[in-house]
Amino acid sequence: MNLRERLVDPKSPERRPRRAAYALPTLFTAGNVFFGFYALIEIFQGAMQMAQGSGPANQHFVKASLAIGLAVFLDGLDGRIARMTNTVSDFGREMDSLADVIAFGIAPAALAFVWGVQFVDPAGMPPQIFDHFNGAGYFCAFLFLLCGAMRLARFNIQKNPMPKNPGRPDRKYFVGLAIPSGAAVVASIVYACDGVPLHLWTFSAAWMALLALLSFLMVSTWRYPSFKDLSLTRPRSPITFVLIGIVIFLVWRFPQAALLAMSAVYMLSGIVLRIGGAIRRRIKPAPPQPEHQVG
Repeated sequence: MNLRERLVDPKSPERRPRRAAYALPTLFTAGNVFFGFYALIEIFQGAMQMAQGSGPANQHFVKASLAIGLAVFLDGLDGRIARMTNTVSDFGREMDSLADVIAFGIAPAALAFVWGVQFVDPAGMPPQIFDHFNGAGYFCAFLFLLCGAMRLARFNIQKNPMPKNPGRPDRKYFVGLAIPSGAAVVASIVYACDGVPLHLWTFSAAWMALLALLSFLMVSTWRYPSFKDLSLTRPRSPITFVLIGIVIFLVWRFPQAALLAMSAVYMLSGIVLRIGGAIRRRIKPAPPQPEHQVG
């Protein structure tokens, strides 16, 4: 007897799950809210320590980035748990979206501004230009939050969106970069830098450009792999388990480099697929084929 059958209410004529079963995915979603809240607290504490000069604040930013990373991990589980237990509901979807705004929208945007813009050294820059530079940092962080919220709203209302560069009909894709992936890029960079805030305006300008790129990718209609059709309970080739084992070892042994590489490769994959699809269509035009997308 599998998990779904064990959770069926014997008194229900429609074989619905027990009421307590609906709490399982909600617990994971509540974990997302907690880690988003915890990340914000750590960001505020780090910003106050930096402003007061009372001690090193990088550990607060490291904790905030790790909290966002744990929220990304939990976000990948709540949907799978809901499908495994047959407890998918409208309430769960709305709760998940609200949790995503906090954990992957507000918290990464605050971390991006405080870590990458707020403590830039104004030396060598006229005061007027520095004020505009600081305002650009506010705008890029807010743009990240706004585009992430728009990405969530589009995911909620669209049933079967089509990307500009359709893929294989038997594969599932995200249309645009999912907001947890955008948050993972921000958190992995802060974590890889040991939470030490940026002080040079050149690095901060590159950071703001990255935030603008992530914002565009989230609202774009470019194709990204969803991995929702990946199930370890189904028969898999030994190579799949070997690759999973290698990834686990790299994350355990070299967490900073491995997490940064994973988030960067996934972010760049949509750009590579878009460019490759455009080149392929120029060389050999092909009629569009219907496929199943996941939003």
